[in-house]
Amino acid sequence: MSDNAAYDWDVFDSDDYVARNYARLSPADRQILEQMGEFFRRTEPRPGMRGVDVGAGANLYPALGMLPFCEQITFLEHSSSNLDWLKRQTAGYSPIWDAYWDVLAVHAQYRRLADPRAALAERAAVRQADLLAGADTGAPYDIGTMFFVAESFSTSVAEFRLALRRFCELLRPGAPFAVAFMENSRGYAVGGRNYPAVAVDAAEVSAALGHLTTELDVARIESGDAPLRDGYTGMLLALGRVK
Repeated sequence: MSDNAAYDWDVFDSDDYVARNYARLSPADRQILEQMGEFFRRTEPRPGMRGVDVGAGANLYPALGMLPFCEQITFLEHSSSNLDWLKRQTAGYSPIWDAYWDVLAVHAQYRRLADPRAALAERAAVRQADLLAGADTGAPYDIGTMFFVAESFSTSVAEFRLALRRFCELLRPGAPFAVAFMENSRGYAVGGRNYPAVAVDAAEVSAALGHLTTELDVARIESGDAPLRDGYTGMLLALGRVK
C-alpha cells in the first residue's frame, strides 16, 4: 500500500491528462454533467456565495457546474503543474470545455450566463492547498465539488475516507455538493508515469459519506462501449448536502 505522499504530484502531466480524458466529451461525463446540473439548478443563489473545487487538477467542468451560483470559485490544488494549468485555463479556457457547458446550458440558470468563459475568469481563485494536511483553505464554502480525487491519489482506504471528511468540513452545514469517483479503479498512467488508486464502489462511497451528510444519492455511471482507459468498471456520482 502507498499513501499520497509517496508520489511526486508536481510532475503530473496536466496536458496529457486532459488529452486522455476530456479532449472529447465522453458519454459518462455527459451523464455526470446532466445529473449534476439537474441537482445544482435547484440551488438558490445568495449574495456572496462561494464555491470550492477540491483537488481540481486539470478539469474545469465541476467548477462550470457551480458557476451560475457563485460570486467566487476557489480551485484548491496541491500539484504545481496542475496549479499552472488551472491559472492558464481559468484566465480563458480552451474550446474543448464548450461542449461541457452546452450540456449544463439546457437549464435556465446556466443560460443566464451569456459568457461563461469571462465569468469564470472573473470569479476564479486558484489556491495551493494540501487537503490531507488540513492546510488553510479559505473555508467555509457554500457549495462544493471534488471529482476523481479521493480514490485517485493513494491506495489507502483510510486516506480515501479522510479526504471525504476534509471535503465536507470545507462546506457550511446544508451546502450542496457533487463528488465523482472512478469505480473499482486499479490505478492509471499519465505522461508515462503510474499513479495510484483505491478500489471503491457505491457501498463504500455511501458508507464514507453517509454520516457526514443529511442528503445523499450515489449513482452508478456506466462507461458504455468507450471506456477512457483500462482498469476501472464505471464511475460513481454522489450528490447531497453536508450536515
